[in-house]
Amino acid sequence: MSTLEIDNRSIALDKDGYLLDLADWSPAVAEALARQEQLSLSAEHWEILHLLRDFYAEFQLAPANRPLIKYAALKLGPSKGNSLHLNQLFKGTPAKLAAKLAGLPKPTNCL
Repeated sequence: MSTLEIDNRSIALDKDGYLLDLADWSPAVAEALARQEQLSLSAEHWEILHLLRDFYAEFQLAPANRPLIKYAALKLGPSKGNSLHLNQLFKGTPAKLAAKLAGLPKPTNCL
């Protein structure tokens, strides 16, 4: 287990860097996690992170790649809901990395 230091708070992470307590998530936490991944969050990243948080609120699970792509296409249109776009944003691992940055659990069927 490791921790992330944000605003004089220690936030517990699991062995893969996901939040242990989903209530610890904030935009500042997302930015700090992104920095650990050498990623600078753009408006397009935030659009997907908020989309993922909405998905989690609706279904109580973090989607794997295929459901993430389908949900993004449904909510944002086909230009943003496709594997090429999501892979470019999230270094080829959109479901795992985006879930981590959105403060969600690791998708269950992602290796």
